[in-house]
Amino acid sequence: MAEPEHGEEPLRIVVVDDHPVYRDGLAVLLGSVPGLSVAGTAADGEAAVALALEEQPDVVVMDVQMPGIDGIEATRRITSTSPSIGVVVLTMSEDDGTVFAAVRAGARGYLLKGADQEEVVRAITTVASGGAVFGAALARRIAQFFAAGPPGPEAAFPQLTAREREVLGLVAAGRSNGQIAAALYLSPKTVRNNVSNVLAKLQVTDRAQAIVRAREAGLGR
Repeated sequence: MAEPEHGEEPLRIVVVDDHPVYRDGLAVLLGSVPGLSVAGTAADGEAAVALALEEQPDVVVMDVQMPGIDGIEATRRITSTSPSIGVVVLTMSEDDGTVFAAVRAGARGYLLKGADQEEVVRAITTVASGGAVFGAALARRIAQFFAAGPPGPEAAFPQLTAREREVLGLVAAGRSNGQIAAALYLSPKTVRNNVSNVLAKLQVTDRAQAIVRAREAGLGR
């Protein structure tokens, strides 16, 4: 495996993932690589932000779906407060909505959890030096996305059905489930199911996070 180039000081890494076996295993793996040093680990977005701001690592390796604030919002908070910190998203999700949200939040790397050790190390060292790393397929999609300009609300969340997008728009507008049911002539149970599906597909844990994502995409305004 290619070792990262480094000077006297190793690159300092923070690993963020809510699955302890994966998080601890990745931390041990990265800590064994010459030129890398694990400054700490976190199990959720809130802890990730606090740890990153305290430790000021070179790179944060960030999962997306976690309790509390998700990895997208944690990335946004870290990069807006400490733009010198690079973020590499390492997740199971490759849907366009998550990829583009991560890029907009300031991530400079995006890898799937199937990536091997060499790919992860290469991404960390590249991002630490100011570069960006995305898989070939993801890079093409990102280039097409930005070449086409910001997506309209109807294209912002391709993983949602038309009905789910409609429900999300009303959630983003501040409507309650009862108001949404009345507006769309649906039963309250159907609305609850749609809201649950939206939260799962956006990989957020509550309505507040969904509203933030939706309004960023132009829904509910």
